[in-house]
Amino acid sequence: MGRALAIHLAKMGCHLALSDINPEELTQTQEMLVDYDIKTTITVLDVADKEAVYEWANSVMADHNKVNFIFNNAGVALYSTVEGSSISELEWVMDINFWGVVYGTKAFLPLIKNSVNQSQADGAVENGHIINISSLFGLTAQPSQSAYNASKFAVRGFTESLRQELNIQCCGVSATCIHPGGIKTNIANSARGNDSISELGMGTGDKAIRSFNKFLKFDADDAAWVILQAAANDQSRCLIGNDAKVIDAVQRIFPSNYGTVLYRATKIARRLKTKR
Repeated sequence: MGRALAIHLAKMGCHLALSDINPEELTQTQEMLVDYDIKTTITVLDVADKEAVYEWANSVMADHNKVNFIFNNAGVALYSTVEGSSISELEWVMDINFWGVVYGTKAFLPLIKNSVNQSQADGAVENGHIINISSLFGLTAQPSQSAYNASKFAVRGFTESLRQELNIQCCGVSATCIHPGGIKTNIANSARGNDSISELGMGTGDKAIRSFNKFLKFDADDAAWVILQAAANDQSRCLIGNDAKVIDAVQRIFPSNYGTVLYRATKIARRLKTKR
């Protein structure tokens, strides 16, 4: 999804500073942008490394002279029961999914504010925006996804509080929290997990990954465009995909027992599929 965002932004004429923990993927993305009349810089980055994120932010400012947007998009998944997950596994998810968002926001927010202030001093009208990627699982909790749920609920609360603060400050900077449903990305294939989910009647190993991938149906390119539209319209939050919209509606109607409703609906759907 990050690559799709980069391509859309390049088409709009935006200069880009890209980061990824995977150098091969990062180089491939850069190569896809060579035909656009923009400046692109790349940095191999682990967003869980606070010092590295701050260093990257400073280098972005040095290379591009200003920053208007930050997309905190990195994410990983873990399938495990609460009892079956180790502390190190929980820390791995939280360090990337939550602290990576915090570091990116904290490192870039002052730079974005300064860029907006400088544009106003120069007589231009520019705004700044922070786009943080939560998840459908930042709205509803799911069995086997406690670590992911915790990280994405945290991103939601962090971003919603940030947005309110920025609105009060009237500083020309805002924030949007994104809640994608199942997006066709590589997150399932790179997920970690253990056999504890067999206690929940779920498949393990390759079967778990295949089941996870079946949930990922929404095209990443389309998702990127929805995200950019949400930022352009200064939406407080953005749901992506019918699955996100339907499950969010279920949570709103049944706030205390949506888990039971969704579980029963899933069982009925499986029975109907079996009969076919």
